[in-house]
Amino acid sequence: MPHFPDPGYRAASFEDSGTHTLTPAAIHDLRGAALDELRYPPTSALIFAGVPGAGKSTALRMFFGATADLEAAPQGPAGSIVLDSQHTRNRLRHRLGWIPYPLWRPVVHVAHYAGIRAALRDARGPVVIHDCATFGWARRLIARWSVRYGRELHLVMLDVPPTVARAGQYARGRRVNGFFFTLHCRRWARMTERMTAEEPRSPVRSARSAVLVDRTTINRLHRVAFEP
Repeated sequence: MPHFPDPGYRAASFEDSGTHTLTPAAIHDLRGAALDELRYPPTSALIFAGVPGAGKSTALRMFFGATADLEAAPQGPAGSIVLDSQHTRNRLRHRLGWIPYPLWRPVVHVAHYAGIRAALRDARGPVVIHDCATFGWARRLIARWSVRYGRELHLVMLDVPPTVARAGQYARGRRVNGFFFTLHCRRWARMTERMTAEEPRSPVRSARSAVLVDRTTINRLHRVAFEP
């Protein structure tokens, strides 16, 4: 199994993760924890969240076989479907690649979210979504669709230091504009602080669960399962 480099820190968790299999049903801070399996209901909507470069794509490849070079949403274990905006970009590049990408980026986002809605509505199995989750409108939109189509919404939130995320961008050759990256990081920090403080108006209050992990946790995790 491919591994992330260790970011060099270990945060204390406020929830005991002694069990090797966890069925998340609340906010779980599992940064630095040793866990074999995360288990979700078979028709869940599961968001893998994190700032650009945090390792979302690597995690999706490890657990669902979704590689960044695909042009269509791949299927993973238990009939899951994986939705990544990079796949939409790859597909649209054939028609729009001659235009500078910043000019057709909005088309990618519209097509990506249209695909998310269609999958939440039509797919029989779980829907796994690659999303930064740092924009409230996107979280609310996915949450609203999940409720409409009878799905439980869950989040796996990959928390890494900004320096590690920046290194991840360089490693994959897809760097985000410095201003927007800083904006992502600030929003992410506020969101995770509010989550771990257990505020009544937590930014993930619309989700059934949120699991906060780091790369140490992901490296130790054997699989993400969807079972009744």
